[in-house]
Amino acid sequence: MKWIIAFLIFSLLVLFHEFGHFLVARLNGVAVEEFSLGYGPRLLSFVKGGTRYSLKILLFGGSCRMKGMLPEWTEDGSISDTPPEEGSFLAASPGRRAAIVFAGPLFNFILAFLGALIVISVVGYDPALVTHVTEDSHAYEAGLRQGDLVTSFMGHRVSIGRDIDTWFLFDDLQEGQPVTVTYERDGQKQSISYIPDSVRRYMLGLTYNADDSEAVINAVSVKSPLESAGVRAGDVITAVNGEPVATGEALFQYFADHPMDGSAVNLSLSRGGRAWETEVTPVYTDDVRLGFAYNLGRVRTTPVRTVLYGLIEVRYWIVSTVKSVGSLFTGRFSVNDLSGPVGVADVVGTTYEQAKKEGIRPCIYTHPLGFHGHAAGPTIGLWDHQEGVEGSGDYPLHDNTAYSLELNATVYSKTYGCDIRMAMESDILLKDGKVYFLAGRQENFHVVK
Repeated sequence: MKWIIAFLIFSLLVLFHEFGHFLVARLNGVAVEEFSLGYGPRLLSFVKGGTRYSLKILLFGGSCRMKGMLPEWTEDGSISDTPPEEGSFLAASPGRRAAIVFAGPLFNFILAFLGALIVISVVGYDPALVTHVTEDSHAYEAGLRQGDLVTSFMGHRVSIGRDIDTWFLFDDLQEGQPVTVTYERDGQKQSISYIPDSVRRYMLGLTYNADDSEAVINAVSVKSPLESAGVRAGDVITAVNGEPVATGEALFQYFADHPMDGSAVNLSLSRGGRAWETEVTPVYTDDVRLGFAYNLGRVRTTPVRTVLYGLIEVRYWIVSTVKSVGSLFTGRFSVNDLSGPVGVADVVGTTYEQAKKEGIRPCIYTHPLGFHGHAAGPTIGLWDHQEGVEGSGDYPLHDNTAYSLELNATVYSKTYGCDIRMAMESDILLKDGKVYFLAGRQENFHVVK
């Protein structure tokens, strides 16, 4: 299944790319000898309008073979002086040949735009609205308020909420660094600049639920002391420095009573029923706080604005890709952090197979809800695949933001003789590095007869 998904996605990309070459070649009078999906021996083919259309055995890619694409060579290894045949690629003018070559990449952008139109028409776009401003923060003192629409952040144009996220992905907000924001309120644009609030504290790099359930680690920060020690999301903390902690609330209380001071912390953990211990040294971290939260959820819009935000969506991914490649040279990212079409398809397939191994028939998707992002999905974390998200990677989850955490699966009911789709969703709040269930944590299904 994994490779079937990869083949389908990659074949669609290549087929549309080759169709661009095909269409512009025909419009410019260049004969197309064969347009094929796949490589190798033909499975099916037919000829129409002088072109053979083929389906080949290896459904990985495709081709558009034009007449006279390469020059003829003489026996002594030199290029023949014979003029190219009429209707061949080389017989076309340089401008027409350039248009034919450029058409393939252009159609990839067109496909991206069509995909963006579908997504935005169904789930909407993410306006860069300010969803919360901390009242005692410098951002509040500078005049920023809930409901303001951010149009520029740190000198960069902002059209959607993810534009702000992208800045944090490629840049770091340093202590004492001025934050510049341009926002729109009641049709009027205003610009502010302020120094963000900063809190210095020792951190291990984890999130957990501060409630009466086990102290299960929900997430481990990248390059944190815990990650270096091999601790993973899903591990259960059972004791700290020899003192048992039966619940997440007890773990929270322990750290409240014993603030970290840089000394090594001994953790007792459980993973799959196996008990083990590790020693980690917390890192003294400058926790720079922006002072406001911004929207990442999507809202639907008018058909005209759907087209506009379709173009913005394509622009967003082009800029993100260019910056990602540039980050390879600055050392911020490695080649392992990047992925092309095959890598993205591989993530979907890997996740699907992992769920199947666990006996789950999953529905894998990203589902924004209201004005806050959804916590399940490839953009901000796969909760059943904690090794990380390839492709575009994880989006940062900011302090004082809310998400919906969903488990969605399909099971077969012997009673009714059909498949039944089941979903359990809980709203959570991330605050001060901890997870809080807004309406209490749902731990059981309640059967209604």
